[in-house]
Amino acid sequence: MAIGYTWDVSTVDTYPTKDSKSDVVYNVHWRLTATDDTNKDSDGNNWTATSYGSQGLDTSDLSSFTAFASLDAAKVQGWVEAALTSDTVTSMKTGLDAQIALLITPTSVTKTIG
Repeated sequence: MAIGYTWDVSTVDTYPTKDSKSDVVYNVHWRLTATDDTNKDSDGNNWTATSYGSQGLDTSDLSSFTAFASLDAAKVQGWVEAALTSDTVTSMKTGLDAQIALLITPTSVTKTIG
């Protein structure tokens, strides 16, 4: 099973102005999606699992400020991963892997008696 991970960090909260800077990003709403590119469900779709949250960013030092118009997903993802720490990101990915494994081989199934 080969699993790939995709970040969506396109929604952010900004301060309209802070320390004479405009549109200062202080919070990122993120979604991390794991996709199994080997195994498929009964409809032929790849198994996926998703985790989401928001991450506050330290805006106390804006000496390396990036203008909002110059931001891209890779830059914002880097901020989020750094704020979360690599251990947390690794743990999140491990958890998503486990969710996909349970989808592929469930240990429990809910059924209705008719």
